[in-house]
Amino acid sequence: MSAGPRLAESAAVVVERPGYHRLTSGPVPEPGPGEVRIAVHAAGVCASDRELYEGNRPAEYVSYPIVPGHEWSGTVDAVGPGVDPALAGRKAVAEGFRACLRCDRCREGATSLCLGGYQETGFTLPGAFADHLLVPARLLHPLPDGTDLTAAALLEPAAVAAAAVLAAAPRPGERIALVGAGTLGLLTVQLLAASSPEWLVVVEPRAGRTAPARAAGASVVCPPGAGEAPEGGFDLVVETAGAPTTADDACRLTRRGGRTVLTGMFAPGARGIDPVRLSVAQLTIRSVFGASSAAWSYAVRALTAGLLDPAPLVTHHLPLSAYAEGIRLASGGAPDVGKVLLRPGS
Repeated sequence: MSAGPRLAESAAVVVERPGYHRLTSGPVPEPGPGEVRIAVHAAGVCASDRELYEGNRPAEYVSYPIVPGHEWSGTVDAVGPGVDPALAGRKAVAEGFRACLRCDRCREGATSLCLGGYQETGFTLPGAFADHLLVPARLLHPLPDGTDLTAAALLEPAAVAAAAVLAAAPRPGERIALVGAGTLGLLTVQLLAASSPEWLVVVEPRAGRTAPARAAGASVVCPPGAGEAPEGGFDLVVETAGAPTTADDACRLTRRGGRTVLTGMFAPGARGIDPVRLSVAQLTIRSVFGASSAAWSYAVRALTAGLLDPAPLVTHHLPLSAYAEGIRLASGGAPDVGKVLLRPGS
């Protein structure tokens, strides 16, 4: 007797525990009620993926074993019961936070502050370092047919950048500084440049980031302490680095009565903000963790309108089997390494 047709399989990277991963293969998942299945085009590797792999992420923000991958783009290739069949075949991204949509914070639109408990794609729920991904259709952001899915793979960090810009509320003609020119910083620069600032200074110690920051729209790129970045010289300062001193640095760059937005993910032991500076200078300080639905919508609109172009930030494309190499590249800080993408199926 001849064997029947072989069932289609789907590959995925699984981190079983900190420091140990394997490439698995199994049946293609079927979407349940209210879900869609995504054929993943590309998924980005970021610092939080390194934390997950090394075991440095706080226990309440990760569940092992886990398929990582929270920055991704793809195409809807199947829909579950109760989902509009017209979504099949659409290019798309989706929000990572699984907000409850019932608590007070969700009802006021602040879905990234959901009180229903933390659940996120790629950290506590299976992510996109896989051929296929299941997500709730309610979190989907369909994209126009002509969208570059490689660029769209950076819409998750772009949504965080959008959250920072929405919190910052930049006004035309302001003097703006941005601290940190990593992927998040460069995406934020693009969105801030669209607000027509008088001056947009990027403060970044790595010389290799100068050209990308200028290309993103910076007026000047300089190291910390340079004359182009005077203390108290800016109406608005956005911090995206998450380094031990950068929250305090950002506040010191902000003028009296100005605004500071903290977006970087700080580790325990980071330098605190000087309370004397905070009170005497009457600073307005906002912080950003993740992105609300409104920020996702803003990022998608900015991409489709041509105000945001993440594609030049991508420097490496790797297959799923090179996951460990992707983590190494994204962790090394080499000047020629920007965004690293894993490409399922390649």
